[in-house]
Amino acid sequence: MYHHYYVHTSTDNHGDYEVHQDGCDHMPNASNRQYLGYFTSCAQAVSQAKVNGYRTADGCYWCCSECHTS
Repeated sequence: MYHHYYVHTSTDNHGDYEVHQDGCDHMPNASNRQYLGYFTSCAQAVSQAKVNGYRTADGCYWCCSECHTS
């Protein structure tokens, strides 16, 4: 199943840019996120975030737990 993904444009306390799936309760405000695309997995979205320059991208603990590493 495909989902829309976004990256938070500010880092968290660990220095990571969190990647969120559309509909996440912890989604940053529209002014603090960048659209990444429509993907079948958070791994693809995290990879795209890194290509976009967010080298420390990580999955959100709540909506992308399988891609959350720190």
